[in-house]
Parts: sequence; structure tokens; C-alpha cells
Amino acid sequence: MLMAVLIGAAELGWQRVLAEIWAQLVGGTSPLSEREAAILWQLRVPRVLLAGAVGAALAMSGAAFQGVFRNPLADPFLLGAAAGAGMAATIVVVFAPALTLWAASALPVAAFAGAVGGVALSWLLSTSYGGVSPTTLLLAGVAVSAFLTAVQTFVQQLNADTIRQVYNWMLGGLAITGWADFVSVIPYIGAAAVVLMVCARLLDVLSLGDAEAASLGVNPGRLRLLLISAASLATAAAVSVSGLIGFVGIIVPHFIRLTVGASYRVIVPLSVLGGASFLIVADQIARTAMPGELPIGVVTAFAGAPFFIIVLRRNAEKLW
Repeated sequence: MLMAVLIGAAELGWQRVLAEIWAQLVGGTSPLSEREAAILWQLRVPRVLLAGAVGAALAMSGAAFQGVFRNPLADPFLLGAAAGAGMAATIVVVFAPALTLWAASALPVAAFAGAVGGVALSWLLSTSYGGVSPTTLLLAGVAVSAFLTAVQTFVQQLNADTIRQVYNWMLGGLAITGWADFVSVIPYIGAAAVVLMVCARLLDVLSLGDAEAASLGVNPGRLRLLLISAASLATAAAVSVSGLIGFVGIIVPHFIRLTVGASYRVIVPLSVLGGASFLIVADQIARTAMPGELPIGVVTAFAGAPFFIIVLRRNAEKLW
């Protein structure tokens, strides 16, 4: 976080930035001009904090989904969250483009509602078969995602001029962020983090199987609903402000599992720290590697895809 605050496209000088932070903490004269202080406190700092919050949300959600489904390939977008958010964002861009130009854009609200709606639809579809199991829920998520993606593609074709805007949003990014974005999502991410932290030990119990969990006094159905709801809430909040950023929820829990072991009492809290660190570094690369800013989803894909391939090839027996 400190590195990302000190380094940016605008050259402020790391010594002067540190002096400014010290002046704000203990008092004193600011070494920065009014414009430089605005760049630091209104653009750079909230963006770094938001990147950390989004990374933490995606990584801990990925860890939770992997524990719930007992599948290390599970990710935060498994149950239709990404497809729902993408469809809702596309509808707003195509049919109500003026709403995206307001100071309080409707795009994050629509994406949040779409992500929650996609997960809820997957859950309702899975319960229609007489009960919820990891298999039926997973298949329901695949079906709902396919349907919502088809709707999104159809809507995009109605107005080809909006494809670029939708495409840029789907690649993920934190370019236009401020304190309002951070404040709007941190209650949801914080509440989800509390639930997942408290239930981390129960994820270890759930990984033994439903019969074993029930014999230990755990209600697998209720626990699964609670964990999925919390992880989906965090994912929806993250997607609403950052777009679709892939691989964070897969590779961060993988790396932690291979490094410190398979207990979710360790994986979940370290996923919060690891996800935040990973996305802050990725965002730092996205905004400084080239003269024009890269979509952060491109950076995470460049980092995540090779790592994922190596994990599958060298450590497949440890993942299952």
C-alpha cells in the first residue's frame, strides 16, 4: 500500500509524499501544492484502498467457494455473479447511457443488483430439485451464467456503439474511483469478511462431507447458504465498482493453500491479506507500466494464467 501511494503517473517525489503523510498525521506544513495534495488524497489513496478492498473480497470469496464446493477450481464468479453483473451493466449502458454520466453513476448499482440477482437465481434453480447440494448448485450456476451471458450478448448487439464501453468495464478497472466508491462498498465487504472469518473453522468441518459435518452438530445446508450468501455479497460489491477482474479468487487461495496448508482457519484470513496485496500490485502495474492505463483484468490474467497452469501441472495431487 505504501509503495502504491508513493509511486504514480504524477511525479510527486516519495520524500515529499512521506512528509505530507507525516504532516497529516501529526500536524505541520504540507510540502505539496494544492493540486499535488488533491492527486494524493482524492485520487491515489482512495484508489489504493479500493484496490485492497476489492482484492480482499475476491480472494476470500474464492477461498469460501472452494471450501463450500470442495473444489479448488471454484471462483467468486461461479454462481452467476459475473454474468448477472455484466448483463445488468450492459442494460444500463445500452438503454440508459445518461445514467452512467451522473456524478453518482447507476452502473455500480446495476452491477451490484445483477450480481446478487444472478446468485439468487442459481440458488432458486438448485432448490427446485428438492434440496441444495454442491453439484446441483454448481450446475445451476453454469446454466444461469450461460443464459445471462446470452441475454447480455443480445442486448449488446442492439447498439453496437456501446460494445467498447461494456468491453472496457468487463476487463475491470479502478481508473475512475474516489472516496465515494470505497465508502459505498466497504460495509458489504466488511460484513462478509466478518461472517467468513467466524465460519472459517466450520469450513474445515464442511470439507469432511455433509454426513460428517452433521455428526459434529453442524447443519450443512444452513452453513452452505450462509457462506455462499456472504461470499456472493462480497463479490457483488467488488464487481460493482471494479468490473470483472479474473483470477484473484483462484490463484490467491491456491498459493496460500500450497504454502501454509489446507486449513481454512488459515486460508481465509491470509486470503484477505494476499488478495489485497495482489490487486494493489496489479493496479500499480496497470497504471504505471504504459503511458496509457491498462485494464487491471489484463494484468491479473497475465499473472494468473501462467501460475494456474503451473499449479495444475506440478501440484494437481495437492489440490484435490
